Amino acid sequence: MKKIAASLVLGGITAACPVQAQTSVDMARITCAQYLAMSTGDSAVFSAWMSGWFNQKKGYVFVDINAYARNVASVKASCATNPTQTVMAGLERSAASQ
Repeated sequence: MKKIAASLVLGGITAACPVQAQTSVDMARITCAQYLAMSTGDSAVFSAWMSGWFNQKKGYVFVDINAYARNVASVKASCATNPTQTVMAGLERSAASQ
């Protein structure tokens, strides 16, 4: 009987906990204006994700922290002059010219 009561209490507590919905973000649709408006934390996560994606696409298996910082600064400067373009389009254009 105690096991059933404990199970019911535990089940009630678990059912009462709020559930966080999963969301997905199409990274290719983020505009420069949206990127520049992100909080510092969100911008850092977005920049790291984009850097990882492009490095994987090019087959790079190393991390150059100085190059990463320069690239992030370059993307932000480019975005400041092209706020309506997507960040992905700017990065692809930049990668093609290298």
